[in-house]
Amino acid sequence: MTTFPAMDPELAAAAAEFPDLDITDITGLLAARRVSDESSAASIAGLSYDGVDVREISAPGLGAAPDVPIRLLRPVGTPGPLPVLLAMHGGGFVLGKAQDYEYFCLEVVRDLRIAVANVEYRLAPETPFPGPLDDCYAALSHVHAHGEELGIDRARIAVGGSSAGGGLAAGTVLRARDEGGAPIAFQFLVSPALDDRASTVSARQFANGPILNRHFNELVWQKYLGPGYQGPGDSGVSPYAAPARATDLSGLPPTYIVAMELDPLRDDNIQYALRLLQAGVSVELRSHPGTFHGSTELAASAQSSVRAQREMLDALRRGLRLVDPQAQ
Repeated sequence: MTTFPAMDPELAAAAAEFPDLDITDITGLLAARRVSDESSAASIAGLSYDGVDVREISAPGLGAAPDVPIRLLRPVGTPGPLPVLLAMHGGGFVLGKAQDYEYFCLEVVRDLRIAVANVEYRLAPETPFPGPLDDCYAALSHVHAHGEELGIDRARIAVGGSSAGGGLAAGTVLRARDEGGAPIAFQFLVSPALDDRASTVSARQFANGPILNRHFNELVWQKYLGPGYQGPGDSGVSPYAAPARATDLSGLPPTYIVAMELDPLRDDNIQYALRLLQAGVSVELRSHPGTFHGSTELAASAQSSVRAQREMLDALRRGLRLVDPQAQ
């Protein structure tokens, strides 16, 4: 295993224990999904839903696509209309499910007393782009259109996610701007997957991990972008799939971006934040030293993870213009 001297010592064990996932072919992908599902089942079993109401709803799919399941989480006993975070889970576009992200969504509901609409988008390669993005956009449109009956404040919708979910969130926000869709108050991106080209210094520096390596990253983009994808030089890749390819970032909502120091995606995240700022978008960028891609989830009790999650919650509080109870 490659060593990383700058890694926070509290995170080293989690990095060492992470399995090597080979998704080159369908056999490997199915095996990786079994490993992911077994791990998430154990994590989900440890979650407490006390004080949180969970309602299963669905959004009509776009065109002939199937309906999109959404897990709507709300704090019990808190009257609406509530601000909402439309949330997308990670997993490299090919792994995971909505409930995997509820280790964080539950904290959002309890700490901020808002709703979370957790989207169950379809996975690649069975459903390549634009299918997963269509699902997220359909969910956004449905939550906004039916805000009154869902008890949602339609003027305070945040869109966010982690890793691949962060990339889907950024693509959804771009599409909403371009198509005059639901107004978005805040964009929340945690180590987002924004660029298939992997041409930055951090992509080369951390080509062998920790956790996320160049080979895995290349494979998930190939599977997400579909059989017609011709590689990093493909000029036909949509900016809704790889938001770093967008030439115009103006008119987007205030944004919070998290970058991890030892992450191949780090420089993509920082460059996207800089480009947003240059386009006139208000941005808060947090770069966490000694951390790696997914470390807040894999080592949730580490001080760096606790600090990062606290800062994420505070950013959502500010972005959705919530009252901080400690300030009263």
